[in-house]
Amino acid sequence: MDGFDGLSMGLGNIALLSEAKSRSISPENTTGEPGGGGRSVTGTGARAARDLGQGWKVSPSITIAAGSEETLALIDGSGQIQHIWMVPIRCRWRHLIIRMYWDGDESPAVEVPLGDFFALGWEEYAHVNSLPISVNPGRGFNCFWPMPFSRGARITIENRDDDEETLYYQIDYTLAPVAQKAARFHAVFNRRNPSPPGEDKLILDTAGGPGHYVGTYLAWGVNNNGWWGEGEVKFFIDDDEEFPTICGTGTEDYFLGAYNFDIGVPEPDVANGYTCYSTPFAGLPQVLRPDGVYRSQQRFGMYRWHIMDPVRYRERLRVTIQDLGWIPGLRDEDRRYLRQSSDIASTAFFYQSGTAVLPPLADRDSFQVV
Repeated sequence: MDGFDGLSMGLGNIALLSEAKSRSISPENTTGEPGGGGRSVTGTGARAARDLGQGWKVSPSITIAAGSEETLALIDGSGQIQHIWMVPIRCRWRHLIIRMYWDGDESPAVEVPLGDFFALGWEEYAHVNSLPISVNPGRGFNCFWPMPFSRGARITIENRDDDEETLYYQIDYTLAPVAQKAARFHAVFNRRNPSPPGEDKLILDTAGGPGHYVGTYLAWGVNNNGWWGEGEVKFFIDDDEEFPTICGTGTEDYFLGAYNFDIGVPEPDVANGYTCYSTPFAGLPQVLRPDGVYRSQQRFGMYRWHIMDPVRYRERLRVTIQDLGWIPGLRDEDRRYLRQSSDIASTAFFYQSGTAVLPPLADRDSFQVV
């Protein structure tokens, strides 16, 4: 067994021993050193622990000033991040940017607003119960994507908000040799608000493979009435140009649902509305409905993890989705597709050899959830 196999413990091989060394970085142990936890004498919990002293939750969180960026983890050597837990307290989740760097690279392999990275792009809590991402009461963000590195890792958080942030976090990892075939974890964010009608919305365009695509999260705001998810998801692999190798049949189908996410459809006289679900590999955990006052458009958050069915490419991968709705009617000749202009924010998750070149993030105002 090589080092990478030993790091990738699944239920099937959980009984196998490994030479990997477990480490953890948190405000109680900012370097991850053995025996380094619980030593703080100052921190955000010092007041509450004033009668208890060292070793009693003196530093459970950090404060990130407005407009600043903090390094959460700086790891030397080779290994793999196994689990990330975070709890943001004050700031808007779209204004907190998480970045990850592998093997000394100056460019990030991950650069995503915190909420979108954890499948909650609308800055409101919902229970996410999937295999690589879970969000639990209240606002406990968890990530289990394996993230190997051979010469070091760095994780940062930028606070773009006007207020300081209090962040609780823990990053669990192992130190061990990593196989040469181990690709690097990536995540890229892209938002179009509104998306131009008639144009496919770009989710990912990456070159420099080989690699494989492992997941999509969409925060979708609908700017018109009616059913909005007729658009196909397309995967243009390697030499594909005008037409893709993989083409789906509709948005809800790609997220492993059917018929408008409505358990009453296709019965013509039965409609129960959108039904939330959260499963290991796909879900619609969040539906934000109009309130009759300030919230006028419906908004949806949905994920699809290609863990059992990664989309593999040798050199290049381009992923798009159509912004396509539906015009209903009593007669067949009245029913047709509708080109829409929705608010679509996507986060693409993929593994690739080396670090991909990510498009630059837009300014803060373009991220606003309004």
